[in-house]
Parts: sequence; structure tokens; C-alpha cells
Amino acid sequence: MEHKTSSIPDMPPLGRLKGRRIVVTGAGSGIGASIAQLFIAEGAQVAAIDRNEEGIGSWFKAGQGIALKADIADEQSVNDAVKRAAEALGGIDGLVNAAGVSNTDLLRDVSLEDWRRTIDINLTGSFLVCRACLPWLEKVQDSTIVNFSSGQGLQPFVRRGAYAASKAGVISLSKTLAMEWAPIRVNTICPGAVDTPMVRAGYSEEALRTQVGTRYALGRVAESIEIARAALFLTGGESSFVTGIAMAVDGGRSYH
Repeated sequence: MEHKTSSIPDMPPLGRLKGRRIVVTGAGSGIGASIAQLFIAEGAQVAAIDRNEEGIGSWFKAGQGIALKADIADEQSVNDAVKRAAEALGGIDGLVNAAGVSNTDLLRDVSLEDWRRTIDINLTGSFLVCRACLPWLEKVQDSTIVNFSSGQGLQPFVRRGAYAASKAGVISLSKTLAMEWAPIRVNTICPGAVDTPMVRAGYSEEALRTQVGTRYALGRVAESIEIARAALFLTGGESSFVTGIAMAVDGGRSYH
């Protein structure tokens, strides 16, 4: 897809996360991989978690932390992965829940199996990882959680009912965690369409440019690095007085 890449500024690493130990789910591709790589560049040790070991292996290098396979919808799998992450990193200072799946069925047609899978991964999975990380996050100062919702969680449209419901739930979950778990800061990112394998699976390049991109004030879909930088802000010290928000990073698809 032809993006106006010149409008995406080059931002050299400044060591914003030096010494931090961050768990990133969904790190095998797309937004999660961009977040993990950006955080490593900014000085963090990262526990990169995904069901797709090959995806993580395509970019992860020794000395950057640890790469782990886990199914975030399975409590035991999550608990085991987080425990291994904490042991390898010597603790956990932050979490980014970027793992997720999409669903484009009409609500009258979506199967109960697909409904449950969408909720289990996007909402329940986020909850399970947050809770598994809590004992380590409580031990350190300035710990952070960034969960991933979607612009659909703020303003849904047709053929996204199951997905939108799961992502709206993530917003409410995060706000509640921000209240119950303070001073751990818990925030949510709500991206619009991003040029990732998951989005590419649903749209042709032509459709992304002429149909999807035109919905946005900026006239294009996002690059994954643009979403990763929002996660960096909410994880780093610049956002030290920010908690409980749902940040729309959607190029002006909707205004909040």
C-alpha cells in the first residue's frame, strides 16, 4: 500500500525504557512485533509472547530478553509464560497486551464458537495476562499496563459485532484495573485500521487505499510503528500522570 511515509517522522531511540522489563503479547507479527522491537531499541528487556514461535523467531535476537510461546486464552499457558518471563528478566515492570483476533461476521450469522473465541482471546486473554503479571508489577514503582482495544470498541460498525464487543470490554476492564490496581497505571490504546497481516487478510491493497483509508481524516491507514509509539508513551515516564484512558490512535476516523 502506498502510504505518505514522509509524514511519519523518524524518531531515533532515546533510551526511554532503559532498565525496564516488559511483557509484550502478540509479538509474533504486526503491532505487537513493532512494539517489542521499539521497546528493545529504547533500552527495555522484553518477554515476547505469541502462539506463533516462527513469527517471533523472525526478528528476535539473543540478549534482548526472552521469546515465549503461549495461548493467552488458556490460563495455565499464560501463568507458565509469565512466570518464565519474570524469572528470565528478573521481574516485570510493564505489560503490553497486543495479542488479538478479528471477526467480520454479522451478529445474526456469527457462530457461538467464533463468538466465544473472539471474547476469549481479546477480552479474557487480556484479563488473564494482566492478572498473571500483577504479583510482579506490584513489587516495583512506576509499573504500567497497556491493553489494546480498537476504534471498533469506541464506535463499532456492521460486521464487527463480536470484535467490537470484545474490544469495548477491554476498555471497561482497563478502567476498572486502573482504579483497583493503582498506583499501577493502566491505559488502553484504540487503533484504527493498521497495515498489518490481520488487516491485510480482510482487504486487498486497493481496498485499503480507496475504501478504508478514505474513512480517516489523514487519508490513510496507520503503519504499525505509529501505534507502537503510542504504547511507548503510555509505558514511559512521559505519561506518569496518565491512567484509565482510552487513547484513540485512529488518524481521525472518529473524534473523542
